[in-house]
Amino acid sequence: QECLVLSRTPHFEIGGTIHLVINNQLGFTTPPSQGRSSRYCTDLAKTISAPVIHVNGDNPEMVVRAARIAFKYQRQFRKDVFVDLNCFRRWGHNELDDPTFTNPLIYKIIQNRASVPDQYAEKLVDLDILTPESIKNIVESHTAWLNKTLKESSKDISAQSTTYLAGRWTKMKQAEANITQWDTGVKLDLLRFVGEKSVRVPSNFDIHPQLLKNHIQSRLKKIDNGNALDWSTAEALAVGSLLYQGYNVRISGQDVGRGTFSQRHAMLVDQSTGAIFIPLNSMVDDQTGKLEVANSILSEEAVLGFEYGMSITSPFTLPIWEAQFGDFFNGAQIVIDTYITSGEAKWMLSSGLTMLLPHGYDGAGPEHSSCRLERFLQLTDSKENGVDGDDVNIHVANPSEPAQYFHLLRRQMIRDYRKPLIVVAPKILLRHPAAVSSLSDFEPRTSFKTIIGDDKAEKGNVTKIILVSGKHYYALDNYRETSGDKNVAIIRVENLCPFPVHELLEEIAKYKHAKTFIWSQEEPRNMGAWSFIKPRFENLCGRQLKYCGRKSMAAPAVGDGQMHQREANEVIVKPFTLK
Repeated sequence: QECLVLSRTPHFEIGGTIHLVINNQLGFTTPPSQGRSSRYCTDLAKTISAPVIHVNGDNPEMVVRAARIAFKYQRQFRKDVFVDLNCFRRWGHNELDDPTFTNPLIYKIIQNRASVPDQYAEKLVDLDILTPESIKNIVESHTAWLNKTLKESSKDISAQSTTYLAGRWTKMKQAEANITQWDTGVKLDLLRFVGEKSVRVPSNFDIHPQLLKNHIQSRLKKIDNGNALDWSTAEALAVGSLLYQGYNVRISGQDVGRGTFSQRHAMLVDQSTGAIFIPLNSMVDDQTGKLEVANSILSEEAVLGFEYGMSITSPFTLPIWEAQFGDFFNGAQIVIDTYITSGEAKWMLSSGLTMLLPHGYDGAGPEHSSCRLERFLQLTDSKENGVDGDDVNIHVANPSEPAQYFHLLRRQMIRDYRKPLIVVAPKILLRHPAAVSSLSDFEPRTSFKTIIGDDKAEKGNVTKIILVSGKHYYALDNYRETSGDKNVAIIRVENLCPFPVHELLEEIAKYKHAKTFIWSQEEPRNMGAWSFIKPRFENLCGRQLKYCGRKSMAAPAVGDGQMHQREANEVIVKPFTLK
């Protein structure tokens, strides 16, 4: 349903699809009269006024004719068309199933009639087109071919040539069982150029006065000063620099052109004409890399499925899907489970799809707080008592600084393999005065840091180490500053999967007197990263890890403002008082 509604919208229209519906009329325990609310199973086609060809499956010649009509229609008009193949299913779902259990009457009819091939063969004999002997020879010859092919398919496949990582993917490889680091920095002159071009509009373009002040002029000032670059600026620099290098970038989702939190403004709208202008597509003459801003319908499953398809088509396009709020992904859980997290293991299909999931406990209630980080961590094939490599099925990061986000996006294209990336994206950090980066954090010989150490703590005085991930760091750091606590170091775990055991061991080794290790999170105990972090830290780092966060809950967050504030204060203070 969602795919049909999506099929004729800009950025998602592919020139029509032929939908062949194998209409066997029943679900074994559900008769047709109870299986739908409309007359035909193809009535969904009415939502987009697509033609439907109903054909009797007992008549092979009419089936062929219907297929040819559908094919010619799709080729000529580049629109969707449906073929309703009205047929039946003779056997059950498996060897143990007997459809007469629940549909005895219709199966009396089915069992007392010849099969479609036998009916057609009898017709051909009656018309003197074939003889019984020739039919027997055809069946025997085809059966022999099937058996031969079956035997060949069971041979050792290691000797066969591979069909994956071919064509556009020939320069790509599979990720290996080690950890690689990539220089994703960019020359400062180019960054300044991209930053300025990201807000440059034609002289006759009627820009919204608020955007002129708070977006365009503000960004130009940040680029000029070079010491307080925010999240949206970092994203523009990452995207623009990739475009400059010839890569394409596609970002889709609900309101992505503006951004859910009015932070992106990758597309600008002329206030007089309504014309849309994307500044990053006009940086230089003959620009080959393009940014596609695909504002989608209110759908998650269809849109994310489309983006996965885009991601396996070409390694030279960075496909980004942004959820309006982090937990909105749950409408697309089938796509995540069946394709994104397991597609490479099942079909050797590499994907560089990047998912941005806004997350943070800011008092918005149960449905707009959590991106359900725990679900993605559970879906990884990360090892609890072994060192992860780049070859884990998905990469999961919770960056706390704009420069970290910049390097994550660029790394998706720069490295020589492709992996899905789940980014726990910010909400309040988008405009948090402390969550900024210096331009020097983006320059050559810089890269994504899996661990960010504490440059404020005196290492010789530290007896307690608090591990944290994402935006919660800023609340802990602010409390430490105001309380004057000198014996606590705060280490940020920016990359969750692959679990950065080597970098983490290096960092905690700097604190010789640290005896207490605490994992601090905003999320309830049964959510967030706790269940993922604890066994890996204790097994691989050899230290006991204590928990500090909200208690286990059924819902991700409370819906009462006073209760939220009380919990928010507790998860900030308790890590410092816990012994």
